[in-house]
Amino acid sequence: MKQRLIIEKKQDDLPQDNTDSVIPALAVFIIIATAILFFGLVMLYSTSYVTSGNDFFKKQLVWMFFGLCASAATLVLGAKRLSDWSPIFLIVLAVLLVIARFSKEINGAHRWIILGPVSIQPSEFCKVAITLFMAKFLSSRTHALETEPFKKVLVPISIWVLPVIGLVFLGKDLGTSVLLGLLFLSMLFVAGMRLRYLLPVVLLLPPAALWYFLKFDAMRAKRLTSFLNPEAVSDGAGYQLFQSLLALGSGEWLGLGFGESRLKLKYLPEAHTDFILAVVGEELGFVFLILTILAYLLLVLLGLAIAAKAPHRQNKLIAFGMMTFIAIQAMINIGVICAALPTKGMSAPMISYGGSNLITCMVAISCVVSIGIDSVYPNYADSLLCWAKNRIICFFSSFRSGEKKVAEI
Repeated sequence: MKQRLIIEKKQDDLPQDNTDSVIPALAVFIIIATAILFFGLVMLYSTSYVTSGNDFFKKQLVWMFFGLCASAATLVLGAKRLSDWSPIFLIVLAVLLVIARFSKEINGAHRWIILGPVSIQPSEFCKVAITLFMAKFLSSRTHALETEPFKKVLVPISIWVLPVIGLVFLGKDLGTSVLLGLLFLSMLFVAGMRLRYLLPVVLLLPPAALWYFLKFDAMRAKRLTSFLNPEAVSDGAGYQLFQSLLALGSGEWLGLGFGESRLKLKYLPEAHTDFILAVVGEELGFVFLILTILAYLLLVLLGLAIAAKAPHRQNKLIAFGMMTFIAIQAMINIGVICAALPTKGMSAPMISYGGSNLITCMVAISCVVSIGIDSVYPNYADSLLCWAKNRIICFFSSFRSGEKKVAEI
């Protein structure tokens, strides 16, 4: 347990020179993330242009601009500082989830807060907020993890995090609830929580969830079983998945050609969101789909390598958590489109249409970049903010001096 790489306590107390190893990994990490981001824009245009013009493409560009602003703020403030503020983020998101719960129902779920032409999905931001909070909390309880893990770690962190996950579940966002639950357990395990406290949850939760859906949510219960034989229910619960399989099959190895998808012509519902990778398979083929999966895999591995090189425990956990939820999200999306997992709304990170998901993923990537920079230039964010503060003070001082001279004249 004490030998887990991410949380090795002794590493926090030893100075490390990671410049030579972190910079190449960080550079490739940024390049791959940027490539996935722009590939998503290209495929969104191809997927949605025939049926909706360039509306979705333009909206995604706007969301990308906001994502870049959020990313810039993350880099300036630093991932660690955001982690220190994370209790505030969790409280705000809990309030937003309650508001969403009583907002307009869309597709059988209460996930969105509608603000005129803009809709926000608070559950998406929970991925980053929970990661930041758990990293802060667990990094401050290293000794308690070894001495009193249940009383001083598991109970208090559950009081903070599980109500937020519960609010996401009450909004009927099953996919995000599962993702957040897996993220919660993964970070506890990597931080050093003993397995005997985690295994009961892992073993009891699936049958409990199945019982709930069979008894209280028949529609989602059908979705849980329709993936086993989507062709048999292709006119009902398995329609979307069956169309996805048709898209993947018709693409074969090299695809029908960019922009040549037939299933995106309103045969495959939500082709520009959760099932956009099915269109990738149809237009660009199985080979390109595998390359996309490899890009995700390499992105996650590089992110974990940056986490391992971080000199501080809190930064290690932040980077690990960010990469974990991106990896889980990508795996669920890929598993759904090829019928390896039950049909559930889960966007492909940085490829599917959706503003809240795009901003969340961009902030997650920026947190890892911030941690990589901090490994090379320790406390860079503090130095940057101090420099900015001094520049602002100098500007206003010179401005006031100028006003004073004008008044004297």
